[in-house]
Amino acid sequence: MDLQDIIKAAGIIGAGGAGFPTHAKLTSKAEYILLNGAECEPLLRVDQQLMEQFPDEIIRGLEAAGRTIEARKAIMGIKGKHQEVIARLRARIAALGLAGYMEVMELRDIYPAGDEQVLVHELTARIVPEVSIPLKVGCVVINSETALNIWQAMAGKPVTQTYITIAGDIPRRMTVKVPVGMAIREVIRQCGVENIDDYAVIDGGPMMGSLMNNVAGYVTKKSKGYVLLKKNHFLIRKKSVSVDQARVIGRTACEQCRMCTDLCPRYLLGHNMQPHKVMRALSYNLAGGQEQQIAQLCCECNACELFSCPVNLHPKAVNILYKQKLSEQGIKYQPTQLEFQPRSAREYRLIPSKRLVAKIGLTAFDKPAPMTQVEFRPETIHIALRQHIGAPAIPVVAIGEQVKAGQLIGDIPGNSLGAAVHASLDGTVIGNTEHSIVIKVGSYV
Repeated sequence: MDLQDIIKAAGIIGAGGAGFPTHAKLTSKAEYILLNGAECEPLLRVDQQLMEQFPDEIIRGLEAAGRTIEARKAIMGIKGKHQEVIARLRARIAALGLAGYMEVMELRDIYPAGDEQVLVHELTARIVPEVSIPLKVGCVVINSETALNIWQAMAGKPVTQTYITIAGDIPRRMTVKVPVGMAIREVIRQCGVENIDDYAVIDGGPMMGSLMNNVAGYVTKKSKGYVLLKKNHFLIRKKSVSVDQARVIGRTACEQCRMCTDLCPRYLLGHNMQPHKVMRALSYNLAGGQEQQIAQLCCECNACELFSCPVNLHPKAVNILYKQKLSEQGIKYQPTQLEFQPRSAREYRLIPSKRLVAKIGLTAFDKPAPMTQVEFRPETIHIALRQHIGAPAIPVVAIGEQVKAGQLIGDIPGNSLGAAVHASLDGTVIGNTEHSIVIKVGSYV
């Protein structure tokens, strides 16, 4: 099999974002293959530790992906504050004879440095056009764990585990390797919190992660972090506001100061994303205009809502509201230009990560979350059939069937965009629905 087939068979998806199937990313040729090691979400510590612990594997995985798309250069983007990791990677790149093909570039400690389009500009000085993808400017982007998974797939290992940071207002902050399908509650229990009911849990990073209504879910291949905070914390109260509440508050209180626009990362790249205009469309019931359609340019980084707005309104939520309405009407934003230049003020309006952490009340919790060895022994695991963008996997196992860790249990339907799923632990299939496969784990059978 060629690398694309190997990656497809291993069920590799983007490990740090929406979960786009990686084999589909590598079908086109590009000039650059970029490694996103920015990990710009506050408190999360997965990528930096993986690059320190598995430098050769990540380098080789990135190289293989780059060779597949015939990239002339591979660039690893890492924040300059991680000097030990940078030095280690540079030394290993040289030792592996890849200095002429691969380099490490230092990123500024800004938010959101890990946004795919911000990363492309910081590493190549190119700007991805509106409503487009990095491939449009000759780039393909994967993150550190995805590169590690590519190397593991080349060694015959499908994706059955993921790395997760548990952080926040907790006794023990840690980063752990977790079998896919583990109960989230069991993962969180490792952090030393005795009564989870005293806390609210954010699934993902503090900025873009969503507030969990309960912790009854299960780990997927794209799970990256759980942030636990007391229920009265500013961030929890902010994320608890419903879209309808955000709409009412925005209509009555927005003063059109345009701070949300002036600090918007996509606006600063030259895009037409102007959240204050979307807020204006809401306030004055403007219909059918450009003010509504530009909401589709929002990357939902949440900088407008959690950092920029001086009166704590909810421009991101309003953008999402209009995105949904426009989608229901079949209306798509149509760019009016193809070439973009960064705004002249961009260099003066970048958001420092430390300032962001302070603004959202996380300074006291911005501490290491060291890689910790934990042996999980679940009674059952629930493997979701849709952990990715695209069609859900189709079960290829039946109830009562015994399966081994790494065995294919759900395959891509036909020629659809999707990703295969595999058993993460040995056991017996006891549930098989359109949403997930439930496996009773080995010693409990």
